[in-house]
Amino acid sequence: MISIILGLVFIAFTVVACLPMCLGWGWDVVQFLKGSLPVLAAFIGLICIFIGIADLKDKKEAKKEEASSAAENK
Repeated sequence: MISIILGLVFIAFTVVACLPMCLGWGWDVVQFLKGSLPVLAAFIGLICIFIGIADLKDKKEAKKEEASSAAENK
């Protein structure tokens, strides 16, 4: 329950901080997001590559197991 309350408090602070009449950090937030987007894209790309490699390894292992179980059944 405390995590839900804290989450709502942080979201409310973010909204208040971005409003021009309060703290006016809206433009700074946009600049931060623009600057961090290439880094985020690079991390997502690396994660996709690692997942793809793991998937290829799993498929290769599944083929080996399937071949060995087919050989045992004969």
